Amino acid sequence: MRRLTRYLTRLFATDAMILFGIVCFLLWLVNCLRSFDVVSVKGQGFGTLALQALYTMPPLALSFFYICVGIGVVRALTALQTSHELHIIHTSNGMSGLWRATAATSAVAIVAVLLLAHVIEPLANRQLNQLSAEVAADLVSSTLKPRRFTQVTPGVILLIGGRADGGVITEFFADDRRDPETRRTYIAASAKVLGVGEDYVLELNDGTLQYTEADGRYSEIRFSSYNVSVESLAQQTLQVDELAEMDSFSLIDRALNQTGWQPAIVQRLLDRSAEALRVLGLVLLVVAIAGFPSGNRTRLKLPLEAIVMVLAFGERGISAYSPLGSGTGAIILIVLAVTVLAVRTWPRRVIAEAAA
Repeated sequence: MRRLTRYLTRLFATDAMILFGIVCFLLWLVNCLRSFDVVSVKGQGFGTLALQALYTMPPLALSFFYICVGIGVVRALTALQTSHELHIIHTSNGMSGLWRATAATSAVAIVAVLLLAHVIEPLANRQLNQLSAEVAADLVSSTLKPRRFTQVTPGVILLIGGRADGGVITEFFADDRRDPETRRTYIAASAKVLGVGEDYVLELNDGTLQYTEADGRYSEIRFSSYNVSVESLAQQTLQVDELAEMDSFSLIDRALNQTGWQPAIVQRLLDRSAEALRVLGLVLLVVAIAGFPSGNRTRLKLPLEAIVMVLAFGERGISAYSPLGSGTGAIILIVLAVTVLAVRTWPRRVIAEAAA
């Protein structure tokens, strides 16, 4: 790697990494505040709060990663413009170094975002669900106070009458309203939390399971013993997204050896891979906008960082509502970047004025 390429790559990467580190720290603090009920209501320590906040970060980090890379590149190019180094690069045939630095920065960022989307986020989702189940199991077995309604997760309310020897819970009541179509109510004379491998099971004895439909229909099942997965009660939604907990390698293995290439698996892989296109499109567009020196002093005094954020959030909006898939906005960014680059690098003929 040539000296100019190393210099520009270091500038791009340094600003992007510093900004992304700050954003990650702020996101972690916000997640800690959002999950503070783990400490205040569910009786857990700060370590559990910190872990839960950490496990919820990957989806948010994915949303801001390519924005941080784009802002890092545009800040470096703006600094080069201010110090007139960008003018020197153009006049001394240093554009090849700029393109190599852009390619190197994009390649590293693409590898990082693919690792985050295909491996780290599913792992974090799996660990978050397991941690939620552990918190719920501890809440039921030891922390839950008798004669006091406690919310395990939004839509699930628990109440116990008391505790007996051996971890037995007396007069157990649970109300599950997560499904808008069906309300489930568990009533048992006694209950106990059991560990089965890495999972936790709530064993209910001598009780009833009541179903109330949205149209008013009611049904009741009586049982002498009934097991409920604690993880199923700890989820914010009744239907758990199994694919969200599987990394892409596991999804590919499942498609090849078990279920075949189901549309849900294909769509999940495409959604995760679209993050790489976002990085590439935004970096190319940033270089197309800020990578060329300008002597126009009357231009609009709008920070280029703001333009990057508008472009990024616009891309997110297009991708979210486009029927063509989550990569639609990224492809638009790439096409726009190529168009701007073609216009700015197109050879211009100098037309000499005829002598009077």
